[in-house]
Amino acid sequence: MLEQTVQIVSNEPDPTDLYFRLVMSAPRIAPLVQPGQFVHLRIQSIKDALLRRPFSIFQVSGDTVSILYKNVGKGTDALSRMRPAQDLSLIGPLGHGFTVPPPGGESPLLVAGGYGMAALYLLAQRSPQKGIVFVGGRRRVDILCQDEFQSLGWEVRATTEDGSHGGKGLVTQPLLAELRSGTAGRKLFACGPTPMLRAVGRIAEEFNLPAELSMDEHMCCGVGVCLTCVIPVKTGADWEYQRTCTEGPVFDSTRIAWDANS
Repeated sequence: MLEQTVQIVSNEPDPTDLYFRLVMSAPRIAPLVQPGQFVHLRIQSIKDALLRRPFSIFQVSGDTVSILYKNVGKGTDALSRMRPAQDLSLIGPLGHGFTVPPPGGESPLLVAGGYGMAALYLLAQRSPQKGIVFVGGRRRVDILCQDEFQSLGWEVRATTEDGSHGGKGLVTQPLLAELRSGTAGRKLFACGPTPMLRAVGRIAEEFNLPAELSMDEHMCCGVGVCLTCVIPVKTGADWEYQRTCTEGPVFDSTRIAWDANS
């Protein structure tokens, strides 16, 4: 984990026009990034922005690190108006990421909800085995990075709740259809909203498949101090709270105690 003042290389709207792609020159951080990790970003020009904002790392190329973000509030609105050569404060890479399948290992199936695609891109890029990406969203504009995954040689199966792109329904429907055709040697990797992750965890249990889930929790400090991002995780016959910013965000699906607080 390093703290670095980085410079913006580019900051352009995504083809969907709802999201932005931010590329930063981060020569000390970029070589350390593993799939599924994130960075904590602070806009130095906003004096009252005490807390950093976490963003999944989308792409790494040479000395640059890229993120995808949506303009949803004061911080991201200010970020969207920043231009190349301006400075940002970055801490990263943070968190426990995905396990890259070894050569000849598992055949990966990636499951993403909306901008969960960003957290899965490096995994797809670095996996020696190509697989299938299942991506879901409410509507067409929520389906991100499809071209990037296809350019890596991955098959992308998109689903939207309103039927505006791909199949109509939930992302778990085509996943279930694929698993019913065969499960040997496969492993699930997922990132997205918590209800989707819970559904993927249940599917992994039903088909007796290994699965790694990137848990979507609110983070404040990003370095394990504030304890706002904890989730219940199994420890033998019991469970305990663990931090998604340090022990996660990626967890083995069998370790998550979904019903611990019910």
